[in-house]
Amino acid sequence: MFFRLLRPALFALDSETGHRLAIDGLRMKPRGRPPKPGKLAVEVAGIRFPNPVGVAAGFDKDAEVPDALLGLGFGFTEAGSITPLPQAGNPRPRLFRLVEDRGVINRMGFNNGGAQAALARLEKRAGRPGVLGINIGANKDSSDRVADYAAMTRMMAPHATYLAVNISSPNTPGLRALQDEGALTGLLDAVIEARGEVMGENAPPIFLKVAPDLEPADIDAIARIAIDRKLGALIVSNTTISRPKLKSHHAGETGGLSGAPLRPLAHQRLRDFRKATGGALPLIGVGGISSAEDAWARIRAGASLIQLYSAMVYEGPLLGAQIVRELEKLMERDGFSSIAEAVGTEPPVT
Repeated sequence: MFFRLLRPALFALDSETGHRLAIDGLRMKPRGRPPKPGKLAVEVAGIRFPNPVGVAAGFDKDAEVPDALLGLGFGFTEAGSITPLPQAGNPRPRLFRLVEDRGVINRMGFNNGGAQAALARLEKRAGRPGVLGINIGANKDSSDRVADYAAMTRMMAPHATYLAVNISSPNTPGLRALQDEGALTGLLDAVIEARGEVMGENAPPIFLKVAPDLEPADIDAIARIAIDRKLGALIVSNTTISRPKLKSHHAGETGGLSGAPLRPLAHQRLRDFRKATGGALPLIGVGGISSAEDAWARIRAGASLIQLYSAMVYEGPLLGAQIVRELEKLMERDGFSSIAEAVGTEPPVT
């Protein structure tokens, strides 16, 4: 109710200013504690998630408020993307609400304060409970992006419950080329080696975040490489450069589209990766999830976990806790005793 009263004032501001205010508000919020595991608890890549609802990367770019987000009832949160060196990102304006479509277009360009600033915050929270993923990226002007990912792995692995390798943002020129089979193999080998150098057997699992704009051959290759390299999970998916029919006057802006317009494509891509992996690799569903029904549909389609971001622009920061409450009812309604039991039970699509 409070957010709905406040939303007109927030929407009167430009999108990026509104987002900054949200982060600042969370910084002032009492930290709270992560939720305790209950009926919705699920294990993925050896990690016990108290519930399957998380915050996607992009919301807390600089790892400023992970504990505040966990205190709101999210089962996990993912900070980043963080790059080795600070970078300003693309010129403003670069973040647009598509209110009529309940979507967002962004061309942020990995704007963040860099690894050292994030590391200082992460070191201060050492030992606190909660599942924190750290999403790592490469600098736009880097001459060796694979080296950037390896360096980020060495710095962030000791502070991460899992590491998310982001090669799917459309806003860093050439980044998505790292999804090509040869490039992806070399990148993951470098990341795995770097992780072993600093963590040994206690290393966090590596998750890979992929784009929705992939051809069938790309999906098969990524699935095969991810299984061969024993990744912890695939995050499906990032924003799309495609454009379904949109109503907003911002529809022509360049960048990645997220929110409700992404839902059908992201759902289908999850199905595709479920088929390509044969259920041998956990999947995390992202893109257009704004309700418990959306989350449940993505779980039934093959997701062990789901993530939110754009929907919180329209529904507020308590959306995660609401989805958690309603998910438990949906699970019981359909006769499942756990999330793991429901994963991938969607009836065949005809």
